[in-house]
Amino acid sequence: MRMLLLLSVVLALAAASASSAALASSRAVRSTLTAGPSSYGRVLFDGRGFVLYAFTRDPRGKSVCTGGCAKAWPPYVVKTRPRAASGVKARLLGTTRRADGRLQVTYAGRALYYYVGDRSKGQILCQNVTEFGGVWLVIRPSGTLVR
Repeated sequence: MRMLLLLSVVLALAAASASSAALASSRAVRSTLTAGPSSYGRVLFDGRGFVLYAFTRDPRGKSVCTGGCAKAWPPYVVKTRPRAASGVKARLLGTTRRADGRLQVTYAGRALYYYVGDRSKGQILCQNVTEFGGVWLVIRPSGTLVR
């Protein structure tokens, strides 16, 4: 009986460890900035392949998108400084602290966001859309906005 209990505990710990490793790995992928092809040319994506947008109303290095804006345009937040994959300029990559304390990724001084309607990898549904007092644009690896 004791042996069975001990075996159960060991298996549970092994499963928890594997689960934690998988979660850490998915976070590492998510906190990697990549550049990839799109119908707008090469633009920025997160490590999972979801496109990232900039908001023209944001001042450099800050985010003013909160409340309903952040529900429609979730910020690209990370736990630690993100990695630059091939094609991304590491010197342009940074973070800014949001009002809620979370770290949001920036590129060329612009805070990065997702669009809630983009539900699959590579999908770009809201390029050059005016909403919440500014324009939402995808970004080239050079740091320029795609108009």
